Formats: sequence, C-alpha cells, structure tokens
Amino acid sequence: MSARDAIMAKVRAAIGDSADNAARREAVDKRLARPPKGIVPERGQLPDKKRVALFCQMAEKVAATVTRVRSPERVPKVVADYLRAKNLPAAIRMGDGRRLRAMPWEALKSLDVKPGRSDGFDEVGVSHAFAGIAETGTIALLSGKDNPTTVNFLPEHHIVVVDAGDIAGDLETVLARLRRKFGKGGMPRTLNLVTGPSRSGDIEQKIILGAHGPRALHLIVVG
Repeated sequence: MSARDAIMAKVRAAIGDSADNAARREAVDKRLARPPKGIVPERGQLPDKKRVALFCQMAEKVAATVTRVRSPERVPKVVADYLRAKNLPAAIRMGDGRRLRAMPWEALKSLDVKPGRSDGFDEVGVSHAFAGIAETGTIALLSGKDNPTTVNFLPEHHIVVVDAGDIAGDLETVLARLRRKFGKGGMPRTLNLVTGPSRSGDIEQKIILGAHGPRALHLIVVG
C-alpha cells in the first residue's frame, strides 16, 4: 500500500466510508461534469464595445501599451511602427499560427519574420492571444507549435494580437470557452495568463520591469 492509499484509508475510516462507495463516486462524477459557478464580479459584464474599452483601459493601467486596428491586414504595419518607435531591429520571432500567417507580412520587405520557438536571443516576439479578460486587462495564451510559450517570455518586447470578439468580461468565461473548444483530454499543455509586462518589487519595494520576462507588452486589438 502506498503512502497515499494509507492516508485515504484513514480518512475513509474516520468518516465511516469505503473505497467502493458507488453513491459517492456518482456524486463526484456529477459534480465534475457540471461544476458549480462561483461569484463573478460585475465590472466586466458590459456590452461589447464597452467591454473592449475596459480591457484596453485595464491593460494600460498595468503598463501595457495598446493599439486598436479595424482589420488583421493592419497588424504588420503596427508591428513595424512599434519597432521603429522603439529603435529596435526590423526582426521578430513569431508563432506559426493560422491567424498570424494569414496577415500580409510579405508586404514589409525590410522586416525579418522568423517562425517557431524563441532561442533566447530575440528582441521582439509576436503571439496571438486565445482571449482577453476585460476586468483585469489580462491576455490568455495557449501553448503549442503555432504559439510557442518561449515567445511569451524570452524576448524583451512581447507584441500580442487579440481579436476584439475574443475579449470576455471575466476569467470564468475564458475557461469555459477553453473547455468547449478542446474538451476533456484535449487541453493545451499550458495556459499562460499575462497581465502587463513582467515586473518585480522584491528589491526595496521598487517596481522593476522585465524581471522575469518581457519588459514591454504591446497589445494589438483587432476589430
């Protein structure tokens, strides 16, 4: 018997239960199939336009910068403008996702677009968010070959494209959407929730940007 089995046996003995309690197993299965909903704050429960505006406002409060564009075709130019404004090299590391690939990067002849995982020497990474969370200005990023997690954390500057239609009011809505999309047993390996650039206040309680990841986060909201 393992240590875990021994502990569980003692717990069952204390409550007068047994390992083969069918009624208890059925109750657990039902709860997992239909989990109860917790209390959701009202702040993000807004009409579409106001919800997107709140997302942008909250993201800027945590030191992210935001650009809004009407269509995905405008994204490459916004990225190029960001690099120019920050005096950065005309090169980006980018995931190989369908939505990013469909944008007209080839129109920018001087921009070097490198697909795949970051090797730690990239100045700028570009990702596509699964969703945004309006109440906190948070972006949700899924791991995978089309959206490598290394691009989220290794470059000094992280540019994230998020569709306005994917901005939800709260985290609970995003998690429910994630379950619907992938289903049981098919979830991505990692869900990264990013709120503003990396920061730390460990040294003399002074906020230092870029302590554990990108020191700049730029969001491009499409739509």
